[in-house]
Amino acid sequence: MLLHARNISKTHSVRTLFEGISIRVDQGDRIGVIGPNGAGKSTLLKILAQQDPPDTGEIVTPSAVSSVYIPQVDIFDEGVNVFDAVLSKAPEHAANHLDPETITEIALSRVGFEKDQWTMQAATLSGGWRKRLSSACALSSCGNEPDLVLLDEPTNHLDLAGIAWLEEFLTQRIGGQAAYASVFVTHDRRFLEQVATRIIELSDAYPGGLLSVDGNYTEFIRRRAEFIDGQAKAVQSLANEVRRDNVWLGRGAQGRQTKQKKQIDASADRRAELNELKARNEAATNTGALVEFSSTDRQTKKLIAATEISKAYGDNKLFTKLDLVLGVGDCVGLLGANGSGKTTLIKVLTGELEPDEGSIQYSEPMPKVVIFSQHRKDFPSNMPLSEALCPVSDRVEFRGRTMHVKSWARRFMFRDDQLAQPVGSLSGGELARVHIARIMLEAADVLVLDEPTNDLDIPTLELLEESLSDFPGAVILVTHDRIMLEKLATRIVVLDGTGEQQICPSLDQAIRVLNAQSAQQEAASQPKPKAEKTGKTRAANQPKKLSYKDQREYDSIEENIMEADGQIETAQAALADPKVLADHEKMTKACKALDEAQAESARLYARWDELESMRG
Repeated sequence: MLLHARNISKTHSVRTLFEGISIRVDQGDRIGVIGPNGAGKSTLLKILAQQDPPDTGEIVTPSAVSSVYIPQVDIFDEGVNVFDAVLSKAPEHAANHLDPETITEIALSRVGFEKDQWTMQAATLSGGWRKRLSSACALSSCGNEPDLVLLDEPTNHLDLAGIAWLEEFLTQRIGGQAAYASVFVTHDRRFLEQVATRIIELSDAYPGGLLSVDGNYTEFIRRRAEFIDGQAKAVQSLANEVRRDNVWLGRGAQGRQTKQKKQIDASADRRAELNELKARNEAATNTGALVEFSSTDRQTKKLIAATEISKAYGDNKLFTKLDLVLGVGDCVGLLGANGSGKTTLIKVLTGELEPDEGSIQYSEPMPKVVIFSQHRKDFPSNMPLSEALCPVSDRVEFRGRTMHVKSWARRFMFRDDQLAQPVGSLSGGELARVHIARIMLEAADVLVLDEPTNDLDIPTLELLEESLSDFPGAVILVTHDRIMLEKLATRIVVLDGTGEQQICPSLDQAIRVLNAQSAQQEAASQPKPKAEKTGKTRAANQPKKLSYKDQREYDSIEENIMEADGQIETAQAALADPKVLADHEKMTKACKALDEAQAESARLYARWDELESMRG
């Protein structure tokens, strides 16, 4: 047992977040915590990390257990470089007797920082690398030997490469055993599917306030549906009993006899139980904001037509000679590493920026574009929620209907008592729902959603997907939510950050292209072996520290490295061939060949270093 939270409760202001819940974490557990916005997930994580005390209950951990907490957002001081940021967290006297500098080097290596990145300014890193740096700081703080890692919304603001790294980081094994246990709050369904061994949902829909299911997200959905179905049947059965009780009571039972009094008391208990079950069922079904986007109902085949457009900033090319047509029913996904040019492409397509080359034609009249930006409009922190939702008066016009602010707020899961609350006190998910409410008031031909999934809970994500699927216009979608892309994207534009792009028909193919690009960039950065000496010259000058077998291996290893690097180049050339990329089977074979060649090259380089060190 690594941690046991027993009967913990927490109240925020006058609202109870959770009451009397218990959670146990054992070696090897990877627990995903989900639930609607405002359920108290982040608060629970801080309590488990012992950074926030519970109102009641206790957190029990063995004294030898070390745990680390990685917050959703980590702030790094201006002027601090990557190495010093991690060094500042390293203990002076670690249990493993390593000095702080060594601990720092190991932590940075484990999360993927190369030595030439150690002097980079921490404050200037992209979201994905900031998450790696936060992880390195956490590892360093316990001498790189945590038993338990706690993470709050770890996939927010990460690109697909960053998410893939995080999945590997949390599932890595050392000596055949899990490197550490983890508890993480997330709304990323594919991440839950890939990583979680148990899922806990906080919700008033469940007795005790939570549902815990062993298994991945698919298993959780199955078990959750079984529970809700069983609870609905229980309501029906209990309602029948209460109706029979009412008939009996209507016949004039006076409660004067002991038997009659017991029946009356039992009937009252059944009514109370029925009301409780109905409340839980309502909580189970009323879980997400009612998202519905409005369109202008234009039926135009070509709303936006881009012909051979290019854009660069100085020597940094973002995309080159891109052709793209957007019409009714299209949903174009944009994928690429952070900084690869996705937001710039949106600005060029929507007319905010001019392309350096090429042209863009728009339908007549100019299509109405509505944008949900990842850099969401900032409301004054003291602005009441009611004003943020209804900026002009206490009513809004939506699809020809006038709605009072209270009714409008309820569509987005806000309670009446929250309307006077300042927006500065809202959670990230609540703020995201305010922004969705605002853009829903505008009829659009083209919806642009730039990272709309950040901070939204799973029920709202699913309703957002349904609304976008039903939207009778065009959609441009930037997201790293893989399930959303699979469901909605009709095409995906992959930007590689060097000025090249590919248009893929599916997420599966887009990920293969991204992996091939990453492998190509990694191989290009590999040092080439030196070949200034022949095998005979080396053998003549070779110190006698190597065995006969090791010496023969050393004499041939450079040749073997060059052969492996040649296979990498061959595989990369194949993956640059549009005919290969268009053929799923050929692409799969080429990717497999590249993976095998790179693994062999890495093995040979490592062995070469080992033999060199043996030679002295």
